[in-house]
Amino acid sequence: FFFFFLMKTFLAKKETVQPKWHLIDAEGVVLGRLAVKAANIIRGRHKASYTPSVDNGDYVVIINAEKVALTGKKEVQNSYMFFSGFVGGESYRKLSEQRERHPEFIIEHAVKGMLPK
Repeated sequence: FFFFFLMKTFLAKKETVQPKWHLIDAEGVVLGRLAVKAANIIRGRHKASYTPSVDNGDYVVIINAEKVALTGKKEVQNSYMFFSGFVGGESYRKLSEQRERHPEFIIEHAVKGMLPK
């Protein structure tokens, strides 16, 4: 009956957080599912001591970025927009072209979109 007075809420502090390194293999994994997993590890959502206001996340290294899987027609339909800052400096690249040039950008872009500002 009096146990609720003894319970304390634990809030992680920046000094107590010790980040670890995680290695994720992207070969054959769907892009969105991979991005969610990486974003949660970066934020620290996988830890029991998760505190939204404290950076208690871990580091993530993703290998085989060029072998990530996509569902449906995303390989052909998705495109990324780049802007040089000059008038008429807008350019588009299909996801298939981006996979050939910079496969890591596809995963970085997906993970960045799932992280808070």
